[in-house]
Parts: sequence; structure tokens; C-alpha cells
Amino acid sequence: MSKAILVTGGAGFIGSNFVPYFCKKYPDYQIINLDKLTYAGNLDNLKECAGMSNYIFVQGDICDVAFLEKLFAQYDIRGVIHFAAESHVDNSITGPRPFIETNILGTFNLLEAARKYWMTAPNQYKAGYENCRFHHISTDEVYGTLGDTGLFDETTAYAPNSPYSASKASSDFLVRAYFHTFGMNVTTSNCSNNYGPKQHPEKLIPKIISNCLAETAIPIYGDGKNIRDWLYVLDHCKAIDLIYHKGKVGETYNVGGRNERNNLEIVHKICAILDEKHPRKSGKYADLITFVKDRAGHDKRYAIDATKLETELGWKAEETFETGIVKTVEWYLR
Repeated sequence: MSKAILVTGGAGFIGSNFVPYFCKKYPDYQIINLDKLTYAGNLDNLKECAGMSNYIFVQGDICDVAFLEKLFAQYDIRGVIHFAAESHVDNSITGPRPFIETNILGTFNLLEAARKYWMTAPNQYKAGYENCRFHHISTDEVYGTLGDTGLFDETTAYAPNSPYSASKASSDFLVRAYFHTFGMNVTTSNCSNNYGPKQHPEKLIPKIISNCLAETAIPIYGDGKNIRDWLYVLDHCKAIDLIYHKGKVGETYNVGGRNERNNLEIVHKICAILDEKHPRKSGKYADLITFVKDRAGHDKRYAIDATKLETELGWKAEETFETGIVKTVEWYLR
């Protein structure tokens, strides 16, 4: 009998890279992809799954309690991999409410649906449901910002600075509480900035590429010196797979690419790749760089220490930024 795994937010950027990978790798799993299809969800990104017999798409909202309870019963859900989230910091500044609703209440609803369906009492799973696991995907932004040195690890104190990161921190704490209070089989991963194919054009790297190709100004916040640790999306998908199957119950794992770059380095790298692969009729793409007013509460630097994941579970990022960014630009050019 195939085991049904619910993947939430599987039409989003990371989810739509994870779902085809997961469906292909585990033909004996029935993958139920639940997505609300907000502006950030795109079914075109799941074309690879069209012919897969172990793939089902369901449109729905994790804020709808009755719908979730029905879904668990209908498909006999035995695992949850929870991506679904509002994730764009700028949007959380202009309109925070959907972040609170989806990221906090939605995660709570999912945890409750899983607890009621899998468990009879705290620390007591129903017969046959003992191995059901809830994996929650979070962000390094819950840790706040770093100075010039140091890295976030799993023991770093939470200090979220945007409505987005505050809502993700809240969801992390709910998952933690369901482990400590109810004995639910949960794992959490906090990842650094992802990049790669299928990312929404509002995000930094796709925005740089699309603005280059449209030959319009490339907006860079402040002085462009904000630093992020960049993780190629498929490396992240492999980490989630590993944590879901091999991670220790109740533990958190940080996933980072060990690829720190500031925004100026990123934009110049992309411009140089495009100069080579898709040159402008006149001038260089870097001529389009424009500095704009900095984002409110803009964290200066994030960087992740992934030692725990590397040593305990044997994960290693396969792409360097140099290899991953070329693959990414080529995908967008196609």
C-alpha cells in the first residue's frame, strides 16, 4: 500500500522543485500537493508531475479547518511536509495580515489536523500511525541579523525583525510545542536564501535577470552591501528529504549553502553571465544597476552554520554559487 504524504505549498518556488524530485524518488509514496494558488503559486512549475501516477494536486487553504480534517481522512495522510507560507518580506511590510493568518494560524491548523488524525492522547499514536511525521520548513530570518562575523546555528536565540520573520518564528514555536506537549513526531529546518529555477519574479535573483532582459533599471536596496548565504534550491530539497526520513524527532536542522555574497556581488555576477550568454546590442547589463531607498528594518547579514546537518545526517551542498547561478540564469533564458 502506498503511503500518502501531504506537501503544502507545493506550487510555490521551493515546493515546485521539491515535489517532482520527491515523486520521482519515491514511487511508493502518494504525494498530495495542497496549494491555495495565491499569486506565488504556479501550476506550470509542476508540468513534470503530469504523467506521474503517485501525484495528486488539491487546491485549498490551510486556514480552512474543516477542509484540512476532511483531506486527512480522505487520503489517509501519513506524513506532512509543510512549505506553505507567505514569504516576501516587502509584502509583510505593506500588508502583514496574510502572514499572520497563513504562517501562524495555518501552521496551527495543520498541526491540529495531524494530531487529531494520528494521535489519541499526548504521547500516544494510533496503531499503525507511529511513524507519521510532520516536517516544518522555516527560515534563517527568525534569528534576526548578524554582524560582520559569526553564523546562525540551531542554538542561536530568536530575534525576528520583520512581520514575515516574526510569523515564521511563531510557527516554529508552535511546532516545538506540539513535540514537547503532545509528543508529536516533528522536525524543523531553517534555511538560508534559496535561488534556482521556478522562483517568483518578485525575488532578488529572478528580478535582476528579468530586468536585465527587459533592459530596465535593476533596483538594489541601500548600498547593496547586505549579505545573504545562498542555497541552490535542489540542494535544499535533498536536505528536506534527508531530515524528513532520517532527522531526529523534535530536532531543528539549519540548511545553508556556505555561499555568502552581498547583493552587489550577486547583481554583477548575473550581469557578467548575461553579457556572455545574451549580450545587449549596446553597453553592458551592469549599466542598468540603480540604487533605491533601503527596505525598512533591512537585516544586514544572514549566514548559516550547517555543521549539524552535515555531520549528523551526512548532507552536503552539491552546488557552489558559481555553478548554481549559471544553471539558474540558463533556466530563465530558456
